[in-house]
Amino acid sequence: MDQPLPPAPAPAPEDLVALRRDLHAHPELGFEEHRTAAIVAARLRALGLEVVEGIAGTGVVGTLRGPGGNRAVGLRADMDALAMPEAVGAEARPWTSTVPGKMHACGHDGHTVMLLGAAERLAADPPSGTVHFIFQPAEEGRGGARKMVEEGLFERFPCDMVFGLHNMPGLAPDEMAVVEGPQLASSDSWTLALRGVGTHGAKPHLGRDPVTALGAFLSGLQSIVGRVVDPLQPAVVSACSVQAGDPRALNVIPDEVQVGGTARAYTPEVRDQLEAEIGRLAHGVAAAYGIAADYAFIRRIPPVVNDAGATEVAAAAAQVVGTGGVRRTFPPSTAGDDFAFFGQAAPGCYVWLGNGPARDGALHHNTGYDFCDEAIPTGVAWWTEVARRALA
Repeated sequence: MDQPLPPAPAPAPEDLVALRRDLHAHPELGFEEHRTAAIVAARLRALGLEVVEGIAGTGVVGTLRGPGGNRAVGLRADMDALAMPEAVGAEARPWTSTVPGKMHACGHDGHTVMLLGAAERLAADPPSGTVHFIFQPAEEGRGGARKMVEEGLFERFPCDMVFGLHNMPGLAPDEMAVVEGPQLASSDSWTLALRGVGTHGAKPHLGRDPVTALGAFLSGLQSIVGRVVDPLQPAVVSACSVQAGDPRALNVIPDEVQVGGTARAYTPEVRDQLEAEIGRLAHGVAAAYGIAADYAFIRRIPPVVNDAGATEVAAAAAQVVGTGGVRRTFPPSTAGDDFAFFGQAAPGCYVWLGNGPARDGALHHNTGYDFCDEAIPTGVAWWTEVARRALA
């Protein structure tokens, strides 16, 4: 007996596709999303929603108050682009970025449009309760979520649950992944200046060489993850920037070298451990070489950890709309997302929606990346369904 074919994905609404491509062609960086925010606010007002602009500068919240019900849910989409060029020209991609050095290389144009589509559906058939549509600025490392929270987002718009969604290349555009627990790592930065005594390169005994000390520090850095952190706890420490000396003066040992990088973890305990152990290594190396160390650990984004209850709501919604299937196991990402600050303020869940195959290797933050418009119907349907289930 032949197996029934799975239902075909719904076609993407033409107006949402057109808007997504318009936003892609006009990318704006974090806290600069003035055009995008104005479009979002206008469309929300046209639906009859209460609209508040200017939260964290360019953030927008639209509120739909349905009849009855005393629960509220927050749905968050990010709006910002990245400071990088788009490599695909207008001949192959007519909606390519029109702004030099800026592009939507992470799909936030698609996230914005899908949440607007859900607002249209829910406004046409309001659920019992309150839905806050949260359009966040500056997700890409500029602190938009933290700023929204600090400006009283959840005091002004209380939420019983909050949900986030991100596209994921490699999954089908009608496929979703919804997993309890850690989904994204903390994203922190660290810096170190090793200050010695410069001297002639031929007479190192007359100074205190910070370059050699830096080599010892770098060679020991990976021992933190390999020999200090519990091997069952994922962690990453990377040195990403080194500045030392002058290539025009190759016979001069400099007074100072500077190094910096990133640290990633999935639990607060390992995050604390990385901060302490990088510092221990830095000061230990400095003491061994008789030089000074200035170390700083800058906490940027905590890990995204999905709440059990919110995850079950998100998964139930995905089972209804994910015609391509729902994955309940999916590896966490070492990338970060400041949705973590929302998840600390209310029980939250962050899910993945397929973006189709990674064409020519174009993953997130790649100059050839583009959002897959075929994912729009599933995203709109999931936002709509998760709001109803969270309020039920």
